[in-house]
Amino acid sequence: MYKLTLTTAKKLLEIAEQSARQMGLNSDVAIVDEGGNLIAFHRMDNARIAGIDIAIGKAWTSVAMQMPTANLAQSALPGGATFGINTTNQGKLVILGGGIPLVHEGRVVGGIGVSGGTSAQDIDVANAAVQAFENMRSNEIQYANARIGTVKQSFTY
Repeated sequence: MYKLTLTTAKKLLEIAEQSARQMGLNSDVAIVDEGGNLIAFHRMDNARIAGIDIAIGKAWTSVAMQMPTANLAQSALPGGATFGINTTNQGKLVILGGGIPLVHEGRVVGGIGVSGGTSAQDIDVANAAVQAFENMRSNEIQYANARIGTVKQSFTY
């Protein structure tokens, strides 16, 4: 069973920050485990204070709902299939884009939440970290499956 570590979470924060900087954003970024518990958080200089709870909420929601938070936005509108869902769980569900679950072997093992730009920008920043997470997992599997005598490129986390 895979467990999201602090080391991996820190690497994902670095990647998210790099992506946010490239977009000219000052973002708040949260990484949570499979239970929605905070593992790591990073607030870039000049990021909004309100973004702290929003980023954490997006990460938690992505794990709790096992889907990107952007998937909830449309259906949560008045008349939508899940209208009012953001009032459940003591108001903890965040329906703004920027929360994405981290999945390993088909199982949600954590989530990332980003706040600092538009929902589309937050999704892009989160996706950069998600892609890196998927690449890390792929590299681990390749490394573990390497035969003695085969040459593999080194990788870092």
